[in-house]
Amino acid sequence: MEQPVCLVANPADGELEVTEEALEALRGVDQPVVVVAVAGLYRTGKSYLLNQLAGRRTGFSLGSTIQSHTKGIWMWCLPHPHPRWAGHTLVLLDTEGLGDVEKGDTKNDAWIFALAVLLSSTLVYNSKGTIDQFAMEQLHFVSEISTRIRTKAQAEDGFEDDTQYSRFFPKFIWAVRDFTLELKLNGREVTEDDYLENALARRKGFTKEVTQHNLPRDCLRNYFPSRKCFVFVPPVAGEEMNRLCTLPDSALHPHFLAQAASFREHVLRESQVKTVPGGQPVTGRLFGALVQSYVGTIRSGQVPCLDNAVTAMAAMENEAALRAALAHYAAGMGGLRLPAELGELSAAHGTCEGDALRLFMQRSFKDEGYTYQKRLMEAMKESYGRLLGQNEAASKDSCRALLETLSAAMRKQLGDGVYSQPGGYELYLRDRNQVVEDFRKTPSKGVKAEEVLEQFLASKGSEAESVLNVDKKMTEAEKDLATQRQKAELLEQQRKAAEEKRLQTEQLMKDQERSHQENVKQLEAKMAEEAAHAKQEAERALQSKLTEQEAMLQQGFKEMAQMLGEEIAELRKEITRSKEQELLNTAKVLAKALTMAYEAWGRGDEDVPLPPGARPARDPGGGYNPGWQQRL
Repeated sequence: MEQPVCLVANPADGELEVTEEALEALRGVDQPVVVVAVAGLYRTGKSYLLNQLAGRRTGFSLGSTIQSHTKGIWMWCLPHPHPRWAGHTLVLLDTEGLGDVEKGDTKNDAWIFALAVLLSSTLVYNSKGTIDQFAMEQLHFVSEISTRIRTKAQAEDGFEDDTQYSRFFPKFIWAVRDFTLELKLNGREVTEDDYLENALARRKGFTKEVTQHNLPRDCLRNYFPSRKCFVFVPPVAGEEMNRLCTLPDSALHPHFLAQAASFREHVLRESQVKTVPGGQPVTGRLFGALVQSYVGTIRSGQVPCLDNAVTAMAAMENEAALRAALAHYAAGMGGLRLPAELGELSAAHGTCEGDALRLFMQRSFKDEGYTYQKRLMEAMKESYGRLLGQNEAASKDSCRALLETLSAAMRKQLGDGVYSQPGGYELYLRDRNQVVEDFRKTPSKGVKAEEVLEQFLASKGSEAESVLNVDKKMTEAEKDLATQRQKAELLEQQRKAAEEKRLQTEQLMKDQERSHQENVKQLEAKMAEEAAHAKQEAERALQSKLTEQEAMLQQGFKEMAQMLGEEIAELRKEITRSKEQELLNTAKVLAKALTMAYEAWGRGDEDVPLPPGARPARDPGGGYNPGWQQRL
């Protein structure tokens, strides 16, 4: 994008709305996105920081008056400039300034802040001066998050468990502008991060003042386990601030430039790919769907829910993954020339099916009950079946045309009476055998060669008998022997046609078995990946809780540390359960594949193979016994 566009408009009537221009831009972004949002009070220089991240002097509009300049949420999509994130798109979000007195009704401030939290992978909160109680009070939106965001569609007892926020919320960076103090605590120099953590320290007691002091601090600690601070000295003095975007670097304070460069490097290097619960990376296309889901929920008067948004996004993406996988399969199989040998079709089907399934697995997520995966496998099976039918028809047509051409001379000689002379039967057999030999030598006849040849020879039976009967050179005994040989040759050809069909049926069974095995293998890999993501989420949450518990113990808050200990114990149990679940999921996948195959054979579906190593029982008549499953 050459310049930012409005993503979420905030018109005078207060109804947030997603702009079509932004959605159209996002639909063209198939790369994973790294989303950085800057929020804070109005007229604090948020847009300048974002332009720095974009590596531009201009882009996001900088206001030069006391009025709030940015309305709603503006977006800028750029190729990620950091080498670590090559192949990713950087999405910068500039949010409307909070606390604008001209709004009158500030209810949308909380929703703008909530959207910034929901949409970003790194949230930068921009303020001026120092991190004091006034600054904390201005960040009251953090304390209201539990009324603006839900993680589960159905919370137990109607209570939202806000301990889950730390798993899904973005990294938090507090950028303090126009900072003029020394970074010292109790006479010793401290880092910017130490300054922030000291500002977030709790007070002991239960008075109203202590509660008001602790609430925003507790929320920041609990909701944003990954926290960092940057302080910036004033870049210029006085009225020059109004021309900040037009001033050359030489006119800016060197210390400010160094701080801005450090901030930019950290944000671009450490900001992660935007993901949703379950670890699914978000592309630009999915990001647009996510924005629509959240804003649509807010407009309806409801509270945005991560679970619901992910479910809606998954349905859209899984449908798109299904279409893309089927298109890939169709493109791969569409290049085959018919008729083809079954081995060629089978090999192409196996390759295209595996590639299509991998493509689907890479893009799909949260496919409850494997609904879309089943649809994919069924659709590819049907497509393969249609292709096999087309191949058989093409083989028949090709073989019949070939035999028609090869036997043209025989038909002419038959019409000319060449075979009606003494010794004509021997000549007839020689020519017919030559036709058969030439037919067999001709390549690329397809899967119905023996069957069509059987039909051809059968159709020549009465013709051969007529030639034999008028051959005056042969005795009756020789004619009887010739008739027996002709019947034997036809039976042999019938055997070859049956063997041709048997081998093809066997190959189709192998194809089906291969499909099952490929399906199981890729499903196992997908489930293992999802389990690993869930485990990583739990382990990150565990680490943050351990860090927080240590801080509470150091500050003397034993009860808080004990409460955190209970959360830590639950997280450790969850991590253990996730390992057990990974094994259980593998067993479920295998059991499902076995059940599908067993049920198919129990119904007598011969095109579905038994799992490797299993053998069906046969009844005395040679058929498959539906009760065989009980004896395995």
